[in-house]
Amino acid sequence: MIYTNSDGGARGNPGPGAIGVIIRDREKIISQYGAFLGRSVTNNIAEYEGLIKALELASKITNEEVTCLLDSELVVKQLLGEYRVRNPDLMKLFLKVQKLQENFKRIRYLYVSRENKFQQMADEILNEELNKRGFKKKFNFRK
Repeated sequence: MIYTNSDGGARGNPGPGAIGVIIRDREKIISQYGAFLGRSVTNNIAEYEGLIKALELASKITNEEVTCLLDSELVVKQLLGEYRVRNPDLMKLFLKVQKLQENFKRIRYLYVSRENKFQQMADEILNEELNKRGFKKKFNFRK
């Protein structure tokens, strides 16, 4: 089974946004990915974009089982059908995730704390993307 940890964030909401993704086989990291999304991105859009990239990368490794870990309770609950997707921009991304699910025999979505070590790595990757483009951190959410 492949595990993904994805994170998306914006400095400001909306603001400059980026994603960070870790693809792993339990503890062994297979690949890492980071990308800048743009200057006006919401946190929720960034979270979905991170998951989309994670699913695209995982599909190059397996078509069997994938477990996707995210620190966005909203995204996880929307994907599990516990919350409705009301925002039209999020609906487009939600549908893209639904389409990508077809690449796997089994997929699970799990909410994890920001304290999860792999989630922290994904967060560091997205912050590096923002930092190298000159968008310095305005807030420190981890204390």
